[in-house]
This record gives sequence, C-alpha cells and structure tokens, in this order.
Amino acid sequence: MFSEKMEKAFELMEQAVQLLKKSLDTSFLDAYIENGDNLLDNFQVRVLDGKPDEETIFELKELYKELKQIDLEPEEFRRLTQLVLLKGNKDEPVQANHQLTPDSIGFLFVFLMEQFYAETSDLQILDISSGMGNLLLTVLLNLKLSKKTVTGYGVDVDDTLLSVASVNGGLTGTDIKLFHQDGLQELLIDPVDAAISDLPIGYYPNDEKAAGFTVAAQEGHTYAHHLLMEQAMKYVKLNGFGFFLVPANIFESEQSEQLKKWIQENVYLQGVIQLPDAMFQTEHSRKSILIVQNKGERSSQAKEVLLVKLASLKEPEKVTQFFQQFEAWKSSNLK
Repeated sequence: MFSEKMEKAFELMEQAVQLLKKSLDTSFLDAYIENGDNLLDNFQVRVLDGKPDEETIFELKELYKELKQIDLEPEEFRRLTQLVLLKGNKDEPVQANHQLTPDSIGFLFVFLMEQFYAETSDLQILDISSGMGNLLLTVLLNLKLSKKTVTGYGVDVDDTLLSVASVNGGLTGTDIKLFHQDGLQELLIDPVDAAISDLPIGYYPNDEKAAGFTVAAQEGHTYAHHLLMEQAMKYVKLNGFGFFLVPANIFESEQSEQLKKWIQENVYLQGVIQLPDAMFQTEHSRKSILIVQNKGERSSQAKEVLLVKLASLKEPEKVTQFFQQFEAWKSSNLK
C-alpha cells in the first residue's frame, strides 16, 4: 500500500502530464518530459510558441503549488515517476525492449550489488542500455541509502527514453551521466566498477560492426544482447562484475556457442539466477540474471557456479530461502 502523500503526488503528476499531452497535442512520453522539465525549473511552466494555452498554464500552476508542498525522499520520487510512467504506458504501449524494469527485479540487482561490493564504498556503475533509467536509478538510489557514494553512466540510442532518464535523474537528485549513442560505439568513460543492464532482446543490424566482437554470428545478424554484454564488460575494471537480465534460454540459442567462447576467453561465469516463471506470460519470454566477472589478480572461477531458480518474489519465505542459498554459495565460492 502506498502512503497518502504518494497517492496524492501520483494524482497531481498524472493530471499535469495529461494536461500537457492534450494542450501540446503530443505523446505521453513527450508530455512527461515537458512536465519533468517544468518541475526541475522550480515548478515553472515553460511556454513556447503560445503553448500551452493560458487555461492550461493556470491549471498546471495550481497542480504544481500542491505538488511542491509534498515532501518526497529521492527513492519515493523514483517510485512516483515509475507509477506515472506505468500508467502512461498502459494508454500508449511501448515496445517490449522499452518497458520499465520492474522493481521486484531491480531490487534483486540492488541485493547483488550490495553482496558483491560489500567492502566498496565508492562505486561507478554502467548501464549499457539504460532506456528510461529505472533499473539504474533503482540501484543508485538504494545503494546510496546504504551509505555508498555512487555514480551512474547510462547509454541509449533512443533520445526520448534517454530524456525520460535525464528528467528522472534530476527529480531524484541522482549523480547520473547519460550518453545518447549506440552502445556498441566507443564510450567516452573511464573503467567502471560494475555493469548492469536489462538487455534489449533482438538482432543488431550492423554486421560489419558486430564482426569485431567475439560473440559475432558466423552468418547473418548477431544478437544485440550478446554484443552489448561483451561491450559492457570491456568498460568494467579488472575483477569487476557484470549483472545482466537475459533470456532464460540464452545458452540454448543458435548463437550460444559464440557466447560461450567469449565467456571462456574473457570472463568468469559466476552465476545464473532464473526468475520465477509466474513473472512472464510465455515460456519464451522468461528471463534470468547472468553474473559474470572480469578476470584479474583478485578473481577466479567459482568452485561451483551459482545456479538457482527463484520460486517467487512475492512470498517472503521463498525470497529468504534464496538469500540463504546465496550466502552459503558466496562464502564457499568467491574470494
């Protein structure tokens, strides 16, 4: 259940976005970005070429007066933005690769980061395909709550999605740097401590570019999620980890041999966490979290790869059971 202030804030934000959508005759996401920019500009209504109209400006100012009085913590603001985006996506559906990463999965990433980086207080984290940024912001804000200093780097080829991520980063006061580009092009960032991503599933169209990667298909287009995983780990420090949301059948696809070759030559496969079947509508859409680690002096292949299937993320006892399994595995397998 959400608090009364969260419900009120959601109502005000959703109304403001809908007002802008109608007045500017634009898409929900563009109206969401416009509203976010207004809030970041000290709750001022931006007017361009006479839009929005006077009546809408008046209504927005009244909504903003109320919204400004609601005191939300950064993580609460992130949850608010997620709720508004989810509502909008129901009215204007986005393609599967553009959908928000659910919080239930996002908090699993937070748990893994806390476990693998328990002794690290300052973290730089890369999301090679950040989309609207919900996964990256979930991780950054919750690691910050555990007293870590965190910086995020997000990359995406879609400028609208990246603008949403930028607005949400600003609204939550998160230290996040965003890059509008193809994730397989050279990134102008220094090596980071870890990589995370809810990888887009599909084929990468540029065969010439893909040919430079170990995971490249021998014929035809290469899976984009394979390429982006390899690319992300190039920007992770020695001994650093990558956590990737991937198809559950990733090692059974027709391009799995190339992926296995990359893993064998470049990283250690430390774990595969299969998410609950009930989270996905079809067997084909099921996902797992793949955990890989860059080779280095302080890393080695786990004696036993973590292979676990989560029964449920809704039943506390099932989640607790997973935590216990993970702790037992970690204590006996990792340096």
